[in-house]
Amino acid sequence: MSLLKIYDAPSGAVKSDDFAVYARMSGGDWQELFVYEVKVDMHQVTRSSMAYFDMEGEIEVRVVSRKQPIQEAVIRPLSYELAFTHDEHRVEFTLSEPRKCSIEINGDRFSNLHLFANPCEQDAPQANDSGTVYVKPGIHRTDELLALLERPDGGTDRRTLYFAPGMHHIEETILRILSRTTVYIAGGAIVAGSMVCDQVQDVIIRGRGILYLSEFPRFSAFRGIRIMFSRNITVEGIITLDPPHYSIYLGKSRDVRISNFKSFSTRGWSDGIDMMACTDIDIDDVFLRTSDDCIAVYGSRWGYRGDSGRIRVRNAVLWADVAHPLMMGTHGDDEGAGDHIYDVQFENIDILEHHEPQVNYMGAMAINAGDHNTIRDIVYRNIRVEDFELGRLIDVRVMWNHDYNPAPGRRIYNISFEDIRYQGTRHKPSRIMGYDEEKTVSNVRFKGLYINHQLVLGPEEGVLELNEYTDGITFEA
Repeated sequence: MSLLKIYDAPSGAVKSDDFAVYARMSGGDWQELFVYEVKVDMHQVTRSSMAYFDMEGEIEVRVVSRKQPIQEAVIRPLSYELAFTHDEHRVEFTLSEPRKCSIEINGDRFSNLHLFANPCEQDAPQANDSGTVYVKPGIHRTDELLALLERPDGGTDRRTLYFAPGMHHIEETILRILSRTTVYIAGGAIVAGSMVCDQVQDVIIRGRGILYLSEFPRFSAFRGIRIMFSRNITVEGIITLDPPHYSIYLGKSRDVRISNFKSFSTRGWSDGIDMMACTDIDIDDVFLRTSDDCIAVYGSRWGYRGDSGRIRVRNAVLWADVAHPLMMGTHGDDEGAGDHIYDVQFENIDILEHHEPQVNYMGAMAINAGDHNTIRDIVYRNIRVEDFELGRLIDVRVMWNHDYNPAPGRRIYNISFEDIRYQGTRHKPSRIMGYDEEKTVSNVRFKGLYINHQLVLGPEEGVLELNEYTDGITFEA
């Protein structure tokens, strides 16, 4: 049995005319999707396209190119191995499971179509549910929304703030969410503003709608979602467009789950998901196309103090138009003994782009220990890296970044790279380097490192560089 759910866009949504997109259940009638305009790439901001729907079973998709005749086409990640057909005008293929795809015509990675086929929602809140607050289309001040959530009983029950399809403006651009609250942004809804979880617990932010920050200056709606000094927080299903800073920002929080999250950014320091002094974080099934690091893990920074650990990132598609797809270690407790970043696992990840002209910031998979940080027990497993514009595949260094670090890092050890595959020609040599005789990198294990289908069994010239402050670097088939 197949299911297909299409969401109408609200009046005022910015449309892209580069593509027309249709979907249908096998043998059924074609239904047209709204194609949103999304902006990508800080180096030269480009208007790209995005469409989404929910599915179960087999769904047929038709993509019509309105901007240019099709000479060639590709659907990425390449690991999906999606069979498709195309003629001069359209591409057609069938999805048998939810996917996050880039459809690229004539080699154009910037004016491409991003297509998000979500799983169907389970137990989605309804506007008339008991305890649900329905926010009608229109302009709402933050204090009005929060007043609707006040609980005279002391806050023992859970309330739901429901954004229906339509365009909603939060006057002060920030919605501060109370404990034991569900914020539901329905498919087809756009909320112009950002959301903050500060010293709260048991919060769910979910839906199929969009947080839209494209028109805000940097310090108006600073980040898409901020989670600070909080625990038991869930973010699921939504899309964030062009936040001035991070898409999701985590500070001194624990027990956070992020799933089926999608984001685009085009501005400096507009990372995807960054964590400072956080533990027990689970990130699953995300698509991040960012103009800074896609995912970054740090120790102490600003007012967030402590170690970071027990972090899982899996089933992700990462596209760094600028900087690192995966990054950890730069920031920590430089005034004290330093922090530990530990027990972090990255698994089943497709990296579609890494572009960084600054030598000190290269690395599709980067561990850069600064600020007295010790980084240990890190696993990269089943990572597929497609040809990128400019950078390194791997960069593991105890270092002193004078732009950000008052002090160098302490140590990196027990790092495992398992089944890492890179296909391409534009990579600079990977690096593993300690800082001095005390600040070393040790016990780095490669099991199945392939570059252009060739198994790497040692630090080959032009492939992997080591310095004298490393020890226990091993290679296995």
